[in-house]
Amino acid sequence: MFFRGSRYEPVPTLTHVTADGRTIRHKALRILPEPRGSLVHVVRQDDRLDRVAQDWFGNAELWWRVADANTALDPDDLIGETGRTISVPAPGE
Repeated sequence: MFFRGSRYEPVPTLTHVTADGRTIRHKALRILPEPRGSLVHVVRQDDRLDRVAQDWFGNAELWWRVADANTALDPDDLIGETGRTISVPAPGE
């Protein structure tokens, strides 16, 4: 269901049986890892998390690592204010 390298790939799949006997498969809660080291990115005008990820990791699809490092509920909030500093996890972490 999730592509190789997805943040959800290592999360266990659980099964829930409802009162009427239906079986529902779902992912367990994904616990955010504690960052071991982080870097600082200063938000530029028109920044997007995929561009930040491309700049820091060389892979735009890793934007979620930046969101996780900042415990962002809405990732767009991270880049909404020019000049704000956000954490970027160290590459390879």
